[in-house]
Amino acid sequence: MKMKHLLAVAGLIAAGTAFAHDNHDRNDNVLFRFDGGTGVQPFRSQAGAPVLNTVAGVPPGGAPWGLTSFQATIKTTGEIRARGTGVLLLGADAIGTRAGPRQVILSLFCRAVPTPPATSGALLTNAFNSQPVDLDEDGNFWLKGWLADGTGAAPPMNCGDDVDNRPVLLIRAVTPANPTTGTPAAPSAWFAAGFIAPKHGHD
Repeated sequence: MKMKHLLAVAGLIAAGTAFAHDNHDRNDNVLFRFDGGTGVQPFRSQAGAPVLNTVAGVPPGGAPWGLTSFQATIKTTGEIRARGTGVLLLGADAIGTRAGPRQVILSLFCRAVPTPPATSGALLTNAFNSQPVDLDEDGNFWLKGWLADGTGAAPPMNCGDDVDNRPVLLIRAVTPANPTTGTPAAPSAWFAAGFIAPKHGHD
């Protein structure tokens, strides 16, 4: 058990080193950087009544989930590196766990170009998905892969911006592949979301 813990820590240190290297990438090769995020709350208020907290057509997980830290770099080629920690249940009987062995997929949703005077366009529901990646027993994951839509295309350069027309990056559950039917793994409900990295540091 101790060796398993040491290997997990070593993996996170290696991920941090990779992100330190990413920070030296030329800005014109980076489409978006994310730093921080939030776990899902299954319900929100609409006209004074509770409704599912659906985002870009994606339903929420059935209970609140946590997210203690998140970083991601998405390049203009569609390459993504991401690291998340603490993706664990915050409710129900399995609180504090990942609710059993599972994987997650990251999905990027772009925004339409806003029509002035609006500063934010409509959120588009065409998802650019990553490959599935394991979520460990502490709710941590490390992803190095690619984002692509159903046609294999990478996110476009006009996917959004880092001011008010920000894209949405969801951390989602995975419906496992079915080897009998040949159906591939597919993303399902969202557990957490990343936030665009702040432009201004905190004093």
